[in-house]
Amino acid sequence: MPRDPFKLMWSEALDMLERANRLQRRFFQPGAQLGRPCWEPPLDIFETESELAILIALPGVEPDSVTLLIDGGTLFISAERPMSGTGGSVLRRLEIPYGRFERHIDLPPGLFELGGRSWANGCLTLSLRKIP
Repeated sequence: MPRDPFKLMWSEALDMLERANRLQRRFFQPGAQLGRPCWEPPLDIFETESELAILIALPGVEPDSVTLLIDGGTLFISAERPMSGTGGSVLRRLEIPYGRFERHIDLPPGLFELGGRSWANGCLTLSLRKIP
């Protein structure tokens, strides 16, 4: 069954826009050249009556390098993912962000303290206990 050329061109155009967007986020962020944070890791937040559980995707980041700080109603997370690769190799594609990152997460109203942190499969899980 022949493919519709319009749908094929539209699909390719959307793919190209997504690739351009990823490159823009990676290379043209203000401050990336000045040592400032240049990417933000994705995360999920789950809330129960007694705590917030935050799951942060950090593959390639050393667990001991992650800095956490709760200041007022904001959680600050920072570290660095070093560039990997083999010596003498030619870079053919770069989609995984590298370098210093920083993430600021606005917390819901209330007081929180770090209850625990665990690392599994390249993800950091934080438990923030609600303080009554």
